[in-house]
Amino acid sequence: MNIINNLLGKIIYFVAKSISFVLDSLIRLIVTIVIFIKSVSKGLLVLLSMGGCLFFIFFATWGLRILLDPMGLLIVMFFIVFPVLASIFVSKLKYFKYVVTEYLFNLSNYVTDKNKYTYKSINDYKTAYRKAEEEKIREEQRRQYEQQRQWQEQFFKQHWYQQGSQGNNGGYEGQRGYSLNPNAEFKSKYEKSCDVLGIPFNSEKSQIKLAYRKKAKENHPDLNKDPGATRRFQEITDAYEFLSDENIARYRNL
Repeated sequence: MNIINNLLGKIIYFVAKSISFVLDSLIRLIVTIVIFIKSVSKGLLVLLSMGGCLFFIFFATWGLRILLDPMGLLIVMFFIVFPVLASIFVSKLKYFKYVVTEYLFNLSNYVTDKNKYTYKSINDYKTAYRKAEEEKIREEQRRQYEQQRQWQEQFFKQHWYQQGSQGNNGGYEGQRGYSLNPNAEFKSKYEKSCDVLGIPFNSEKSQIKLAYRKKAKENHPDLNKDPGATRRFQEITDAYEFLSDENIARYRNL
């Protein structure tokens, strides 16, 4: 019986590896074609834009002829529509590849050794993929938020520095009032982030991590069905992201 299970497990594993190889090759081929089409399109646009008035002359003559010709119109539509449809198709292929191959790999292990591995249905992998994609979106949102925050912070620094320099003739006190504003705003946000995590303002990084894990677990949308859990989870994540090593050092130097 063990021999049959081992053989069946190896067959399933081979099928999973074959599907993975075929889909990876197909995805790479489509991505390569999309990159090539986009490069050609950009090259043509740059070439035409460099011509200035020649662009309008070309469009008025050859451009209209191409658009009026069925084959020419089909080629133009291909260059426009194919990259969009290909991106959607690649996304679906990646989803299919992950769900099917991971399911088969798990099934192969389970068939080979049922005592060591736990069977998971294909729906479990669909859910896992969806959660991973949602986490990618949240991570991208956090990254964009951090970039925006850094930009705003830099902008205010430059703004108050310029204002302070312009007001230097008005006395030291006026200049001092301008220079403190960015630090006051930073201090307020730092302490508010600490309050969100429920920790003292002088907490170490290890304390911050511990508090974040505890709060995140309590308010994770998958575990906490409270309607406000998602909002609180985002606030907790934003607070933790703000309490970076750099900002901890900056706060202590205020």
